[in-house]
Amino acid sequence: MIDVVLRPGKEKSLLRRHPWVYATAVAQATGNPQPGDTVRVVDAQGRFLAWGAFSPASQIRVRCWSFDPEARIDEAWMAARVADAVGRRRTLASRTDGVRLVFGEADALPGFVADRYAGQLVVQFLAAGVERWRDALVDALAAATGCGRVYERSDAAVREREGLAPRTGALRGPAPEAGVEIVEDGVRYGVDVIGGHKTGFYLDQRESRRRVAELAAAIGPSATVLNCFSYTGGFSLAALRAGAAHAISVDSSADALQAAARNAERNGIPATAFECRVAKVADAQRALAAEGRRFDIVVLDPPKFAPSAQHVERAARAYKDVNLKGMQLVRPGGYLLTFSCSGAVDPVLFQKIVAGAAIDSRLDFVLLDRLGAGIDHPVRMTHPEGEYLKGLLLQRV
Repeated sequence: MIDVVLRPGKEKSLLRRHPWVYATAVAQATGNPQPGDTVRVVDAQGRFLAWGAFSPASQIRVRCWSFDPEARIDEAWMAARVADAVGRRRTLASRTDGVRLVFGEADALPGFVADRYAGQLVVQFLAAGVERWRDALVDALAAATGCGRVYERSDAAVREREGLAPRTGALRGPAPEAGVEIVEDGVRYGVDVIGGHKTGFYLDQRESRRRVAELAAAIGPSATVLNCFSYTGGFSLAALRAGAAHAISVDSSADALQAAARNAERNGIPATAFECRVAKVADAQRALAAEGRRFDIVVLDPPKFAPSAQHVERAARAYKDVNLKGMQLVRPGGYLLTFSCSGAVDPVLFQKIVAGAAIDSRLDFVLLDRLGAGIDHPVRMTHPEGEYLKGLLLQRV
């Protein structure tokens, strides 16, 4: 048995069942644990706190599997966790065949992400512990879903901080074909599993895409949409399929907008209704303002501006600027949906940033709702860091 002994007083977070042990909290580790080894975490008096996975290269030195002293961390335990996670997502099957099946700490499998795109599974092993159990986890996932095609996208930067080299490639079955297709709330989307963002698609914005569709339907056939940082056009497509007249998708990636145009063709949307602009969002916002354009719905879904706490101040300025310019493009009575996926920017700070933009815009906006990821991206109550995506729905009055 390998023990990780904490410094006096450093057990408080584990007593609250937070799943991370930072390197600064560790007094010593007995038995020379290797990356991914299962260890017993104990307090300074030797009392059991948790079972976890050891990661000597990471500032998060232990990621906890279980707080049950009787738990046995083995292949059967991993399989049970995967089966539980997959089972909790089954209610989404009536809406979509694109689902996040396993979401790391929320499903007691810290560092493991698994997404399903129709008959294709995509996995990420982002921590030393799940890297050790990779074969067992893939076997369990295939058994729980009945899918025989599994592709690995362990190419996120967080993996390097675990001392792990990037890994991609087919783990079960052949490599995915180009443009795996999913259907979400009646809208067809192509997913680039091999080269796309994240694992190929932003599954976490499903509920907000539905919200945009509902707003577009309520506005009626004259509705216009500006979708900034559009990637492959998800918000634009949802609005147009709901009856909107015209949508402009803005992204700096020509490849992403080409994929968006193909998605429009998939859904029978005429080219006259689906406009793409390859540009930096700030430049496009200025150009549209100069044209005197105003929109019924403006969506701001930027990439992660703050990858860590050290970047928050700079990110706050960037969020404020993009929101200020976005607000000026909303017509009276229209809506702004604005998001941050930076985990280091908490919901309170994000709302303050957006409020500052509203003040500087000298326009009146009211907050209608707070937005976030769907039920396949749950947040464990003892791990608030899992709530990385936050959004606000505003209306100009």
